[in-house]
Amino acid sequence: MILKSKAIVLRSLKFGESSLIVDMFTEAEGRVSFMTHIPKTSKGKIKKQYFQPLSLLELEFDFRQRVSLQRIREVRLLHPYASIPFDPVKSAILLFLSEFLYYVTRGEQQNPYLYNYVLTSMEWLDEAEREYANFHLVFMMRLSRFVGFYPNLEAYRPGAWFDLRNATFCGHAPLHPDYLLPAEASGISLLMRMDYENMHLFRLSRHDRNRIAETVLRYYRIHVPDMPELKSFQVMREVFG
Repeated sequence: MILKSKAIVLRSLKFGESSLIVDMFTEAEGRVSFMTHIPKTSKGKIKKQYFQPLSLLELEFDFRQRVSLQRIREVRLLHPYASIPFDPVKSAILLFLSEFLYYVTRGEQQNPYLYNYVLTSMEWLDEAEREYANFHLVFMMRLSRFVGFYPNLEAYRPGAWFDLRNATFCGHAPLHPDYLLPAEASGISLLMRMDYENMHLFRLSRHDRNRIAETVLRYYRIHVPDMPELKSFQVMREVFG
């Protein structure tokens, strides 16, 4: 079956001399892995540079249900980034989020709301001229709405604890070790009040920003099976450290 779909590149790995295995999140089918041949000449229609992390593409591909690696027939850039490749901070954020999404979206079926959230978020980052240091924090926490464990904010009260397993605030420490003390729990409530337009109003120190990122990643590792420590997070710590 020939499908056309928009897609977001999550990861690409070289395979042999002239092929790539590319994991993407597609609008039409959710998470899909592809095998594609990269011509050695510049005249080829499929180019290696299309498959950089979080590239936004339009694809035509031959989709077969029982095949683990699909074949790309045609591809073009949907939205070439204007600023991200030339901005070291934005580039670090993009690489971090591509690794993050690679694990979070494993097994994800068609989810147009999730796809559109990632697409519009990356377009926003590309267009932002300043004050985007909190972008990755807002992106990760708000993404939880689309993957099934958005925090229950209605239960928040000053002095509440946050139960990481059950994604809710509570009046006492849970009977397991996966929780945040009230001081840290209040940070989750603060973070959930942020969006891309107002996040510059929340002044965080570099230490606070890294601490919040560590907490959010811990939260995801509890809810996403086999999610490891992210290698790219160390780069982010250095960027914001």
